[in-house]
Amino acid sequence: MSIEDKFDAVFKALGHRARRRILDLIKDGPETTGALCGRLTDLDRCTVMQHLSVLEKAGLVVVERRGRERWNHLDALPIHDVQNRWIGPYAAHAVAVLESLEAFAETEAASPDDAGTSSD
Repeated sequence: MSIEDKFDAVFKALGHRARRRILDLIKDGPETTGALCGRLTDLDRCTVMQHLSVLEKAGLVVVERRGRERWNHLDALPIHDVQNRWIGPYAAHAVAVLESLEAFAETEAASPDDAGTSSD
């Protein structure tokens, strides 16, 4: 799978609110599939399993089997990769623009304003 295919899978997985809810539920620690179904009362077990499958294919969920239980762990590395590729560089650019604006505003505030004075 190419890096672009991996990003496509991550964005597809994050594109559905139910999958984002599942990730929110497991961000502080793994949950069994049964526990997730119990917490996602508006979804049936089959739908939860389908969403977990999409998350697993995207690499956002790692499944650990313990006997009959299926524990779902968050793997945040794909989200970190998205942050490194898109969010970080755009945030850095935005910070640079704001710093330039701040420096310009400070320079303007420090210089006398001749335009607003009258020579009557």
